[in-house]
Amino acid sequence: MIHLKQPLVLSAQSGNVASPLFAATAAASSQQRRASSKAGGRVRTRRISCASTEEAMGASTSVTTKERNLTVTAIVTAQAAPASMYISRGLDDIQDLFGKTLLLELVSSELDPKTGREREKVKGFAHMTLNQGTYEAKMSVPASFGPVGAVLVENEHHREMFLKDIKLITGGDESTAITFHIDSWVHSKFDNPEPRVFFSVRSYLPSQTPPGIEALRKKELETLRGDGQGERKFHERVYDYDTYNDLGDPDKNIEHRRPVLGSKEHPYPRRCRTGRLMTIIDPKTEKRSSTVYVPRDEQFSGIKGLTFSATTLRTGLHAILPALAPLIKKSENFPHFPSIDDLYSDGIPLPADAGASLHIIRDVIPQVVQMIENTTDHVLRFEVPHMVERDRFSWFRDEEFARQTLAGLNPICIRLLTEFPIVSKLDPAVYGPPESALTRELLEKMMNGLMTVDEALESKRLFMLDYHDVFLPYVHKVRELPERTLYGSRTVFFLGDEGTLMPLAIELTRPQSPTKPQWKRAFTSGSDATESWLWKLAKAHVLTHDTGYHQLVSHWLRTHACVEPYIIATNRQLSRMHPVYRLLHPHFRYTMEINALARESLINADGIIEDAFWPGKYSVELSSVAYGATWQFNTEALPEDLVSRGLAVRREDGELELTIKDYPYANDGLQIWNCIKQWATDYVNIYYNSDEDIAGDEELQAWWEEVRTKGHADKKDEPWWLVCDSKDNLVQILSTIMWVTSGHHAAVNFGQYHFGGYFPNRPTVVRMNIPVEESREDEMKKFMARPEEVLLQSLPSQMQAIKVMATLDILSSHSPDEEYMGEYGEPAWLAEPRVKAAFEKFSGRLKEVEGTIDEQNNNPENKNRCGAGIVPYELLKPFSEPGVTGMGIPYSISI
Repeated sequence: MIHLKQPLVLSAQSGNVASPLFAATAAASSQQRRASSKAGGRVRTRRISCASTEEAMGASTSVTTKERNLTVTAIVTAQAAPASMYISRGLDDIQDLFGKTLLLELVSSELDPKTGREREKVKGFAHMTLNQGTYEAKMSVPASFGPVGAVLVENEHHREMFLKDIKLITGGDESTAITFHIDSWVHSKFDNPEPRVFFSVRSYLPSQTPPGIEALRKKELETLRGDGQGERKFHERVYDYDTYNDLGDPDKNIEHRRPVLGSKEHPYPRRCRTGRLMTIIDPKTEKRSSTVYVPRDEQFSGIKGLTFSATTLRTGLHAILPALAPLIKKSENFPHFPSIDDLYSDGIPLPADAGASLHIIRDVIPQVVQMIENTTDHVLRFEVPHMVERDRFSWFRDEEFARQTLAGLNPICIRLLTEFPIVSKLDPAVYGPPESALTRELLEKMMNGLMTVDEALESKRLFMLDYHDVFLPYVHKVRELPERTLYGSRTVFFLGDEGTLMPLAIELTRPQSPTKPQWKRAFTSGSDATESWLWKLAKAHVLTHDTGYHQLVSHWLRTHACVEPYIIATNRQLSRMHPVYRLLHPHFRYTMEINALARESLINADGIIEDAFWPGKYSVELSSVAYGATWQFNTEALPEDLVSRGLAVRREDGELELTIKDYPYANDGLQIWNCIKQWATDYVNIYYNSDEDIAGDEELQAWWEEVRTKGHADKKDEPWWLVCDSKDNLVQILSTIMWVTSGHHAAVNFGQYHFGGYFPNRPTVVRMNIPVEESREDEMKKFMARPEEVLLQSLPSQMQAIKVMATLDILSSHSPDEEYMGEYGEPAWLAEPRVKAAFEKFSGRLKEVEGTIDEQNNNPENKNRCGAGIVPYELLKPFSEPGVTGMGIPYSISI
């Protein structure tokens, strides 16, 4: 079923009253549009005749009688800021009594035929009605006014107002109503005297813009671009670019100084400019503030923000961590594995004097704060993650370690091994010998003589998780941080006949230094207890590497950070009337706000990521290294990503063939990708008749140019950028952006608690070197006597673990009002019959995908998603209930 977020009422002729508003939303036929386009003219909708005068409105006439006016009622639905947030409420209540709350101006789509200029706007004040949140204005509109193409709104209040919609009704006849869907904050005229402009629901390419609103279309874009000067204010809607230079404040703490990301040395996507002053100690670093500017329309609405899951990121973490600090020593270890299990059973008692912190914790993450029976005491008790609930020992097994590279939280890094021997591409003079410790003899031994390495390469049986060259330059830097260590790592897997992977060997490498030679060693599961425990420790290191790369690159960089430039460019270069803007708009909701919250609390200096993940202060810098070395727009498309990693090949007929047939992320992801691409194809074909229309769309060309040269400026000269010169290329560009914001993000985000909530499965840090690196007598003696204790001491501390578990619980949660892709139709889509039909097909296909995924999860032949104790792969099921469900694909990156 298709749901409308706002009621969409299309006007229709009724009775003998003619409305000048009908033509604003009446859709011209496709033949009319094409004929107009070919003739080089503008689209004109048929006039609705007025029976009382029997003349066509706006047409030439010999009648000399005075023009008749029609009464138009404008009904505005608003949502005021909550009283607690609104200190000027009393002044505005008085203003409401005098009936001057909102000044509305109707703008005709047509020019005055007598003067050739814009028609005079029709103005009227809206006053408050008896229905709370509703305002009404009566306006006298000339019968020849023509279609209303825009409404200007001036807010007479001292405080901003959130407007939901404006409904225009002619002559009191509800059937004539047309709706302008607003869903936006309107600033006070005391903050900015310029009124807001809202266009009709009809989409127009630049060349098709009705002449009466051409100037408004251009002026609105100029407003959104701003002038690049001064500090941005809370109420503004200015979109501009800046580098990531605000993650630390060296004026407050010199240790918080971080490199500027967005340069030749540290390439990075751009963020939204705030215009804050620079610090004194480092003039390249921007001062931090308690709140981070994002354009007003990108912020959570007042009421929505009270329940929206992203808000808990700020309130929940700020409350929970100080409350826990007195209970747990920062570096205290878990003494044994049962003490980890206690987090899900007995819980941790919360202090009785936690006060307000306890209430905030209970409000924003209620599932982890529970009352002890028959007492007034509370404990912090976490939900049992699904994978542990199904099989509490699964994390310990090699089969599950391998399976999660295909159906876990980070299934986008495994690659086909195509060359042997394996050789590092780093400078051997700096890092030591480039040859790998994973030798031919070792791998063939671990394959039990089934085949040679060459035969395995030929039959595409060997795969690798490679964190060697990307991490090796940071090994010595990370080891200087307290309670952290690092290696470069490689893990090789073998694809068995049943379609499952088995790890063959792990290589850990420490690069050479001025005082020590390079150290590297290969680890295998082994046949004795010592080798078996060393193998478990080596797996912990690899899991830590994968967890850090997932959070910083697969998740933060490739979705959050890389999407922000698309949002900025879209708002700066594409009018709200542009069909591409309206296609992308739901995919961008709240992403800039959540990114600002991340810069405030997650990826900032000494933030959650730096404190709890192994890269520490090098965290975001490391994501810059990955961006420079690996990010390409063309391979962000799922099919091209799979091909580039050797996980798929493109057949002669253009279809993909997967290298691993049972690859849940790819199987389900390609279904979602195909749905998105077909929807984008249908949509583009409705608005563009030819490739020439694409090349001639000045707004579209400026948008794509700005994405490349400003938003991703450090990559602007790369040869892999698509040229936006054809319908096929535009479809690929749009499909890629829509996939990244929806399917890609869902796959790497909403399973974080399911897979990382039991932290030994995905540790965020390993705090001790593997004992055989130095083979010191005391370390080896301790390891040989109590290997389990060495593993526990290597894993995150209690404080680190609990902090990460609380964070992952929040990040994995769907809010009650989540907007899932395909479930809700945008008003502009549903106003155009052909777009509405295409969207309904898109929605229907997504529902079919849900059923297909359920079938695949219940098929025992799919051993990577079906089996005893295995968590079914549901991360790409399109729809979900609220909460931590491990499924559901929202349109946008909103958490």
